[in-house]
Amino acid sequence: MTARRGKIARAPIVPDRVRSIGGRGFSFIPNRFLQDGFLASLRPDELLLYFFLVTAADRSGMSFYHYDSLCSLLRMQVERYVAARNSLIAKDLIAFDGTRFQVLSLPERPVPAKSLTKSEDLEDCLLYTSP
Repeated sequence: MTARRGKIARAPIVPDRVRSIGGRGFSFIPNRFLQDGFLASLRPDELLLYFFLVTAADRSGMSFYHYDSLCSLLRMQVERYVAARNSLIAKDLIAFDGTRFQVLSLPERPVPAKSLTKSEDLEDCLLYTSP
């Protein structure tokens, strides 16, 4: 890593593999998602569903996946999908009208994650962190 005057060099490691939109789709995660604590505020199922919806969305944040397709693609039971979806709605990150999803611009600040109170919550969390 090359540093100049205390800064890390920003040149790409693999210049011929720099990401671009390329006309096939449009998705992005703003830096605020990490820097302002939105990433830390989401549980694993919420994060998985949110990233999928961001990736699937058009320029307006809209996508049209049906719950059975989402559950299949994300390998998620329908109860976990519904809980994640409802939580993302409550955290003001997505809107859902029963058919369509919209990934919303980030609110001022994240809604803090609920603490793990039930043993099932802890077990779900461990499923995603175990090697």
